[in-house]
Amino acid sequence: MQYWLDSSTAASETSPADGAETTTFFCAERGCAEFDQRTLRFTGPSAERRDAESDEVLYVLAGHGVATIGGESHDLAAGTGVFVARGTPWRVDDAAGLNLLSVLVRDPLPANGTTHSVVHVEGERGGATAGREFRLLATPEVGCSSVTQFVGYIPVGRAPDHFHKYDEVVYVLDGTGELHIAGESRPLRPGSC
Repeated sequence: MQYWLDSSTAASETSPADGAETTTFFCAERGCAEFDQRTLRFTGPSAERRDAESDEVLYVLAGHGVATIGGESHDLAAGTGVFVARGTPWRVDDAAGLNLLSVLVRDPLPANGTTHSVVHVEGERGGATAGREFRLLATPEVGCSSVTQFVGYIPVGRAPDHFHKYDEVVYVLDGTGELHIAGESRPLRPGSC
């Protein structure tokens, strides 16, 4: 299975500029040219970040903080999804154990003029096949044209075999299970991706 790992086995690097700890799971150097998937951990304010070539979607895994994104201040707490269009500056102003899941989208579609959006996981769940449910975060409706970020809820039991006509980047938030691809299986638990 080409793309699967337990995030606890990945090495981390700490930025000398602001102390942010980055753990990269997938990237071009590891055979994934379309996306970088990583976690960013902040214990205090960060330096300004800006990626001129990639969109970024963030999800707050744990902790809380305040970030300035595109010149606007936003509270961040567990369950918050963030879309940052390429070229938009952002920084963490305050952090208490702030742990973000980050997906950099290489060669993104043009945004609709929106520089960013912040969406909190709340409200009604949408339905999917086999009893699965989801809550949408970053979507084309909030300016993110390249990807759809969502939190999925999968009931106990094996989902029917299926396929996607698009790339899917996964990070397991809670629960355990197995991933089955092309006749291979791998265990899933919080932090699997």
